[in-house]
Amino acid sequence: MRKLLLPLVAVLPLLSGGCIAKTAWDVATLPVKAGSQVVDWSTTSQEEADRNYGKKMREKEAKEGKARRKAEKECKKNPDTCQPYNGYRASDPD
Repeated sequence: MRKLLLPLVAVLPLLSGGCIAKTAWDVATLPVKAGSQVVDWSTTSQEEADRNYGKKMREKEAKEGKARRKAEKECKKNPDTCQPYNGYRASDPD
């Protein structure tokens, strides 16, 4: 029994050493990972800014299209009072 137990006990630290080293590495790098995650959450990348700008412009263009259709509908109802479209334009700043 001792002959079997002694080699097993001798090999055990070698088998678990990688696990302990990985855990120590994870604990050591945790503050760096947490800090980089906070920076990522608090900043906006160029891709995100472009995506947000595109979404904002599509919403403005939809609003302009709706206003133009409404003006055109009113113009068809009352052709005497019809004037050139002078409403909301997506390219104008708010």
